[in-house]
Amino acid sequence: MRWILLFFLICTSNLVQVQAATPTPDQQHTISVLLDGFHQAAAKADFDDYFNRFSEDGIFMGTDASERWTVPAFKDYARASFEQGKGWTYQPLERHINIADQGQTAWFDEILDNARLGRCRGTGVLTRIDGAWKISHYSLTLLIPNSIAAVVGEQTLQADRAAAVPDDAS
Repeated sequence: MRWILLFFLICTSNLVQVQAATPTPDQQHTISVLLDGFHQAAAKADFDDYFNRFSEDGIFMGTDASERWTVPAFKDYARASFEQGKGWTYQPLERHINIADQGQTAWFDEILDNARLGRCRGTGVLTRIDGAWKISHYSLTLLIPNSIAAVVGEQTLQADRAAAVPDDAS
């Protein structure tokens, strides 16, 4: 009977460790500073500051289906724009953060405003590496109101079909 009780306690304690928790005010502040700085660095086209916020094996998912970038590939893509002083500006409007894995992993979602695209959503996973939070995964999506989703969906289907047609097809 003791073994069953011990097994139950071990399993229960492991479950508690992986459940999401609300971050402490200090964790909330530290993560918000990281993410706000991420957006500010992009707006200023500060290449080093922007990319130093990613983990080495980080991934950035853009709004286009083709945009799944490793950090090295994303650096190659962004370098020319950043060198010309052209970044991108997303203003955070709302953010939610959860934390798990004994404070070593966090995930978030945020509503952002962009002058060209309107409201967007950023979601991501953060990992503590050598005591600092790093972005391991960031995904940017467009927020499409349900009232126009079918129209945008049809436009997307048309664009996908047009992209699938070989250039020499008549």
